[in-house]
Amino acid sequence: MGNALRFLYGHCCKPSAAGDSDSLGPHGVSAATVGVSALAQDLFSFEITSKVDARAVADGDTVTVYVSTSDPRESCLVPQEVQIAALKRSEARAHRDYARADALHKSIVDAGYRVIPVHNEEVLARKYRIRLRGIDAPEGGMPYGNEAKEELAKIIQGKCLRVLVYGEDQYGRSVGDLYCNGLFVQELMLKKGMAWHYTAYDQRAELAKWEKSARAKRIGLWASPNPEEPWEWRKNKREGR
Repeated sequence: MGNALRFLYGHCCKPSAAGDSDSLGPHGVSAATVGVSALAQDLFSFEITSKVDARAVADGDTVTVYVSTSDPRESCLVPQEVQIAALKRSEARAHRDYARADALHKSIVDAGYRVIPVHNEEVLARKYRIRLRGIDAPEGGMPYGNEAKEELAKIIQGKCLRVLVYGEDQYGRSVGDLYCNGLFVQELMLKKGMAWHYTAYDQRAELAKWEKSARAKRIGLWASPNPEEPWEWRKNKREGR
């Protein structure tokens, strides 16, 4: 997913402190129900203001985005070696030393950043892997795994995104709610029968309702009489079953 979003950028911003409002976000999220975040005030949001490339989609519940570091709240987090490499890369390109520029960009990418061309200028952007909060889609090796990935790509491709992040998982991914042109992406995936409600990590009642509706209509993965849960599939793979 190194070059997943070639034209994607946005801004990351911290919200007001949790005590300022009972509500931290849509769909029943509050200081009491935030659940997956260690602290409610960890919630942050950013807008993806350019069109999303379908290659951003790793699978049916994970998306890669790049956030511009031009905002002071992002720029203060950029490691010094990345800043230096970005400056040296720009100098190398100015001298048409493209081999050196490519080598420097590789070091930038390895550090979790990327230089992205946006509107005839280059932007240093930070890479975020977003794990869609509250759903679990079939893995690539499972029935409907490819269909789930394609459906998520179809939903976000060519659109603008809003991301609300509530925490981080054990793989370093940001766990958050994803909105596409104002539509709640997890809702769409559940209603289309392309994901399970991930009750082990999220107990929001509306997610359960959307899954139940898809089950009743037997659409998507629910067309199968007894589809295997992805968390059980992953467990069996780990145990060599």
